[in-house]
Amino acid sequence: MPIQDLRAHLGHYIVGQTELVDRLLIGLLTGGHLLVEGLPGLAKTTAIKALAEGVHANFKRIQFTPDLLPADLLGNEIYHPETREFTFEAGPLFNEIVLADEINRAPAKVQSALLEAMAERQVTVAGHSRDLPELFLVMATQNPLEQSGTYPLPEAQMDRFMLHVSLDYPEREDEYAILKRTLEGTLGSNPVGEAKNITVDQVLAARESVRQVRCDEALQRWVVDVVAATRRVGELDPELADQVLVGASPRGALAWVQAARAAAYLEGRDYIVPDDLIKLAADALRHRIILGPRAMVSGLTRDAVINRLLELIPAP
Repeated sequence: MPIQDLRAHLGHYIVGQTELVDRLLIGLLTGGHLLVEGLPGLAKTTAIKALAEGVHANFKRIQFTPDLLPADLLGNEIYHPETREFTFEAGPLFNEIVLADEINRAPAKVQSALLEAMAERQVTVAGHSRDLPELFLVMATQNPLEQSGTYPLPEAQMDRFMLHVSLDYPEREDEYAILKRTLEGTLGSNPVGEAKNITVDQVLAARESVRQVRCDEALQRWVVDVVAATRRVGELDPELADQVLVGASPRGALAWVQAARAAAYLEGRDYIVPDDLIKLAADALRHRIILGPRAMVSGLTRDAVINRLLELIPAP
């Protein structure tokens, strides 16, 4: 299966971050965008560049800064005095795979321009709408530590991301493998060339196959129950009363099932099993939940709320 060749290709570049690799493939197979949060040096940029190389897609990295303007992303109309005509110069968003690095360092109007393009898959400049590439995939990154001089994404805009991936440091053996392979010059080498035949058309065909992956009605109802429970946590567990201000929207249920479809496809199945959903629950829901002041004081995390709901509402 070509997508497994792509996974092998990514393995030549990424060591220890298997969760990031899988989430990138899920985003690729569903057309869903990713918000990745992690400290510098955890292979975020390397991973998305390797993905673009593996599918022979056009790639662009955009470094978000406070002085960035929407036109720097979308493009602009350029006037040519000699012909007295305007021509459109496309911005970096017209690439197939885009890395929005440190998205929270740009002001709200720039974030809105990106998120509108993500939702509509088109941009409007000078009154003309222009379609983005069919493959179009955005991976945005945030540094969880540095908050000075940043513009936090509004919760409503966070909801536009299919998955919110939280990265941690690699295990000791993985970190050793990174050092060893880097010193040997083998990190990033692909001697077998597994990904030579992966093309954008094959990825688009795989997306159609993912749409055919079945989700049993019992699992669908369970997903709806869990997502709805994020809005009434206190009724299920009195200890969590008043600790969650806003729960996940119906978009959370849609994103969760779509991601699980892709996860099942990656495992060679045409149907979803409960584990597919359980493994993706936190990534699909954590950015759609807003905690209250009590939760922040007590140290309660959104992941802890999600895990508690999975305990209270067991999968079928």
